[in-house]
Amino acid sequence: MWTSKIFVTVDAVVFRQAETGYELLLIKRLKDPDKGKWALPGGFVDENEDLPDAAKRELLEETGVVIEQMEQLGAFGKPGRDPRHHTVSVVYAGFAPGGTEATGADDAEEAKWFSVKDLPLLAFDHDDIVNLAIEKYKL
Repeated sequence: MWTSKIFVTVDAVVFRQAETGYELLLIKRLKDPDKGKWALPGGFVDENEDLPDAAKRELLEETGVVIEQMEQLGAFGKPGRDPRHHTVSVVYAGFAPGGTEATGADDAEEAKWFSVKDLPLLAFDHDDIVNLAIEKYKL
């Protein structure tokens, strides 16, 4: 029997309104690949787990943030986007209330809000994902 070597992951693009405009929630990666780089909260989908549930779980585990309403932004699966193996990430986007705090946990060294006008260089292909979200929501 043939078994796929493609892994399914989820990423969460979460914005909040701040006094100076919109901010994006990012985590600093605790592990390789891209250890120490900023990235979207996310990770692998568990067996028998629905995609939106996986995105909300990863967001909660890595940042402590709970978002009830998230919409699917798109899927990203370009070979090489993750140096470990071929991954397809289904991305969910949502908005947290202004003033929402975040704390890095699980495999996130740190969680921090960044102005969408001054984002750091991101791990993997997360720059492409974030740019698509910013364009879609006209932030």
